[in-house]
Amino acid sequence: MTDTQNLTLVQAVRDGLHAELREDDDVVVMGQDVGKNGGVFRATEGLFDEFGGDRVIDTPLAESGIVGTAVGMAAMGMRPVPEIQFSGFMYPGFDQIVSHMARFRTRSRGRFTLPMTLRAPYGGGIRAPEHHSESKEAFYAHEAGLKVVIPSTPYEAKGLLAASIRDPDPVIFLEPKLIYRAFREEVPEEPYTVPIGEAATRREGDDVAVFTYGAMTRPTLEAAETLGEEGIECEVVDLRTISPLDREAIVEAFEKTGRGVVVHEAPKTGGLAGEITAILQEEALLYQEAPIGRVTGFDVPYPLYALEDYYLPSAARIEDGILEAVEF
Repeated sequence: MTDTQNLTLVQAVRDGLHAELREDDDVVVMGQDVGKNGGVFRATEGLFDEFGGDRVIDTPLAESGIVGTAVGMAAMGMRPVPEIQFSGFMYPGFDQIVSHMARFRTRSRGRFTLPMTLRAPYGGGIRAPEHHSESKEAFYAHEAGLKVVIPSTPYEAKGLLAASIRDPDPVIFLEPKLIYRAFREEVPEEPYTVPIGEAATRREGDDVAVFTYGAMTRPTLEAAETLGEEGIECEVVDLRTISPLDREAIVEAFEKTGRGVVVHEAPKTGGLAGEITAILQEEALLYQEAPIGRVTGFDVPYPLYALEDYYLPSAARIEDGILEAVEF
């Protein structure tokens, strides 16, 4: 029997980093305050003491420099894992991400790959200012050459992180900080991977398929359980990876139910819900029995504290969106 630990999501991230640092000398962790301080959310706590400053590297506060340095390291065969303190701070490094990180394999005609994993806490709900709370994952899903991974449980945080670090190509690894310490789960002590690009069915049902990811998985499941008591059975699909999307799983769940709802905290316009809706229109139109619903954040700047709970999709708002699809 495999030994396990009862971990929160942020502890699972730390455990995953520790395992990969131990397994592969080419892995390095880098970023502002990731070393002696252990990171703003303590995701790298203790790693500096064990692996030293050559492998757990405190950098200046310069996101472009952090990403650009990691690009150079990866091109030369290392496996850097740069951390940006909040996803809203990634924009100064955006040119490095889209002009170099995403394109190096293509530009070099496959001569160079970039085995690097850019980590960042993302999303709202923790009463932080707007640049600390945004959900702009669609930026990165839009960029060919990047994989975009968003875990929703401690088990998958460790396994998906390991798969990302071992991948030959660059990965954006977004960690939903709202659930960093929200719950615990048994996580194997030994290293393991969870496949990138495969969705997971969190709840089976025949009435409506609900697609979600990250921190929105929990309120979606809560809404599904409540509706289940009323006789409405929801199939809840956790995408886990938004680039590449698991098109097969999305279409299969929709064909099973004929109705669909997409839940994410990012703004509605240009969000992943639109892409998922397009996939279903293209590949499963003849199964459709109702308009595909979208329960999302709003097309406004991320609000400050007083309106934060209203902005984020709640279980009640998700229930309403599901009912609208079911009762059409």
